Amino acid sequence: MSTEVKRVFTALAVLLLAALTATGTATAADGDAPSAGQRIANALRTSPVYVDEAYATAVPPSRQRQLADRIRRTGLPIKVVLTPLTRGDAFDGDSDVLAATVRDRLPQRPDLVLITSDSDFPDSLRGYEWPADTHQTRKAVAAAGFLEETRDAGLAELTAKAVDLVAEGKGEQRYEEATKDLASPRERAERASGGTGEWLWPLIGVPALALTVLATRAALLRSRRPSPPVSELVFATARAADEAQVRRRAEAEVLALGEAARAADVATTPGLQQALDAYAAAGRVLDEARGLPDLAGALALAQEGQGALTGSPGLPLCFFNPLHGRSALRTGWRPLGRRDRLDVAVCDTCADALRDHRAPEVLTDTDQDGRTVPYFEVPAGRSPWAATGYGSLATPSAGLGGAR
Repeated sequence: MSTEVKRVFTALAVLLLAALTATGTATAADGDAPSAGQRIANALRTSPVYVDEAYATAVPPSRQRQLADRIRRTGLPIKVVLTPLTRGDAFDGDSDVLAATVRDRLPQRPDLVLITSDSDFPDSLRGYEWPADTHQTRKAVAAAGFLEETRDAGLAELTAKAVDLVAEGKGEQRYEEATKDLASPRERAERASGGTGEWLWPLIGVPALALTVLATRAALLRSRRPSPPVSELVFATARAADEAQVRRRAEAEVLALGEAARAADVATTPGLQQALDAYAAAGRVLDEARGLPDLAGALALAQEGQGALTGSPGLPLCFFNPLHGRSALRTGWRPLGRRDRLDVAVCDTCADALRDHRAPEVLTDTDQDGRTVPYFEVPAGRSPWAATGYGSLATPSAGLGGAR
């Protein structure tokens, strides 16, 4: 599939799937068996809560009745649809398609607040509201998943909290409060990258360096020299960091990018398509992440998308350890045993280390032999993160999507 086709598909997939689903369900409705969307809509006419049998253990009938009573007390047109979403199902595994289908089959309600399963993140919810986001539903439902009180909550408790936050009508404020501690103000403007395997290359085809440039830059790091000994570099403490915390941070950043992209005006946002491409890639990388390096890669792609939306990509992430955040400056660095110098972007901490002739901390990965090595020592063919240097080997204006 060409890059152009991929871009068109990314931008139009939800609309096409919604149209196809609507066509298919309309045809089924004319026959004997109602479509999946119609069955859900029919159930919602008698109760504001629909729970698929697959979730009956997590949200049993007694809890469903409690949720329904909770919703009725709010006086708002809230509907809850909890159903598993998988690629190839009636909604093609897409919560956006699910929401659109259910709404189309409840025509008697011009106003609707819908809380559904989230197709991107397991055990999460997504909020929708029509005709406008009057009750700040999107942010309210998103905030429910980041509260300390719901960290270990089951699906029933999470849904109940989402209902309460929607009714409160302060979703924007609650979301900011719930996510403010995921990273420091500076870190929230930063993203991180890490090493991964060959399976990621097709995922970052749009937001990635040209292959020829990747090979050239990677050769500067690897050709005709042995790996530097461990004593020459300080391995970053990020390897022992709380992986769950990094994952939560990545989930929050990718979610924020998706929300920003959906709210962007096509006419006034030239980088919207690039942002959508980055969002699709970041979500897939996050789903497939095998450890800290991949989670950091999702953060890097999320940063690329945000930069595309604002038109201000800024400096890339720290070359030595992307978990340090956005770089403060670019400087020359000569790998051990090499005469040539690389032009890399570094954070203040790593810049100070180089200036004082100290070894900077580096993010590590595992090579083919199972050894712990600096991420950039992983062969370029196995690691797009190593090949791109987390943006140091690309122009600042292109981020991970262009070449120097």
